[in-house]
Amino acid sequence: MWLIQHSINCSNNIELQNLTLVSEFHLMRISDDPELQPILFGLFLSMYLVTVLGNLIIILAVNSDSNLHTPMYFFLCNLSLADICFISTTVPKMIVNIQTHSKEIIYVGCLTQMSFLILFGCMDGLLLTVMAYDRFVAVCHPLHYSLIMNPRLCGSLVCLSLLISLVDSQAHNLIALQIIYFKDVKISNFFCDPAQLLNLACFNTFINNIVMYFVGAISGLLPISGIFFSYYKIVFSILKIPSKGGRYKAFSTCGSHLSVVCLFYGTAIGVYLGSAVSHSPRSTAVASLIYTVVTPMLNPFIYSLRNKDIKRAVKRLHRRML
Repeated sequence: MWLIQHSINCSNNIELQNLTLVSEFHLMRISDDPELQPILFGLFLSMYLVTVLGNLIIILAVNSDSNLHTPMYFFLCNLSLADICFISTTVPKMIVNIQTHSKEIIYVGCLTQMSFLILFGCMDGLLLTVMAYDRFVAVCHPLHYSLIMNPRLCGSLVCLSLLISLVDSQAHNLIALQIIYFKDVKISNFFCDPAQLLNLACFNTFINNIVMYFVGAISGLLPISGIFFSYYKIVFSILKIPSKGGRYKAFSTCGSHLSVVCLFYGTAIGVYLGSAVSHSPRSTAVASLIYTVVTPMLNPFIYSLRNKDIKRAVKRLHRRML
């Protein structure tokens, strides 16, 4: 590894520290036990294949069934595609590192992984917000649903989600590119976490922190606020339905989406709160594992188990393949 030792001021303090201009970083392993490496390799490879296969089945099932060519399932296909890309940014590299007994990732590779992770993670959150709006229109304005959720609007919402995600990703990337000197080359996670990378920076990161939190608020708080507002309106509309069966039918259309929202944002918030309370890098990495690996894997199961239309479409797809 190319290292050039420097002695420059790392903070506002008077103390001088030896710093490194690096060409690669060291990622943390989930476990350093050599006997666990084959088990971890098989486990994460299986989880990755299940995630990709499950989301691909949803995409194929929706596209093969004309009855599912609706805004709700159009957004679901895009969410499944984003989940495949999201898990593909971290798990393949982790599997390779386990197999080769390596922890290194080159500087350019680290920035690339960070960019795609933010891009598809933000895309996931925004698509869930768009899906919440779709359910809001379906429940609160059922007579105008087809008029409001027209193909042009649906395509525009997906493109807007992609554009905002790109801006968020590139904003983080530009901040990271300004960092030349690092206090250490060890990242306390199994992927290039932008927060961890910024903590290793050897200069005053106050302004960059403000920019990062501002961008994070736009890409994080706004989607959560939109989802809460949509479900606030949905719940009040459902409570106005006189019959118990009607209320159940209306709420069942939102059940799968609500489950995915709770899983996605629940684990994400848990990771950040846990990392703030716990100073153990290992526990933070395990929490991040749930957020980046387990959540995309469970999404296809949630939609297939709770949605009769998806079940029927998958069965038809299976019969066609046979």
